[in-house]
Amino acid sequence: MELLESATYWHWWVLGIVLVVLEVFSPGVFFIWMAVSAGIVGLAMLVLPGLGWEIQILIFALFSVGAIVAWRLYLVRHPTQSDQPRLNRRGEQYIDRIFTLSEPILNGQGKIKVDDSTWKIHGDDCPAGTRVKVVGVDGVVLQVKAVGGA
Repeated sequence: MELLESATYWHWWVLGIVLVVLEVFSPGVFFIWMAVSAGIVGLAMLVLPGLGWEIQILIFALFSVGAIVAWRLYLVRHPTQSDQPRLNRRGEQYIDRIFTLSEPILNGQGKIKVDDSTWKIHGDDCPAGTRVKVVGVDGVVLQVKAVGGA
């Protein structure tokens, strides 16, 4: 506790710099918000040098959590646009493709061979040889609809 009681504004700024360096080496955007919060606490310590360590930690925690939550909410409302929205979403890459069933769909469940892998499928009952189109993905199950005669 003695270390915290002797903390000055520049200790918080050094912590902010360390957090920025961690951000560079970590995926996503997370540590930057804690670095900003450390900078804010450092600024508060510069203006009010007599702040107790409890208040310093409280300010840091509140601003860190608040900034992270605000950023997550912003991302939900304004998702990142991509020129390849199906990248790393393997099942979604098969949407609108047509395949021929090698096994029938029974009780709404079946399997289909796609390239070098087998996928579970869900759709209306169909005999083997029916052509089906992938219309959606539910987790790791492809949703299919029959597209024509066998």
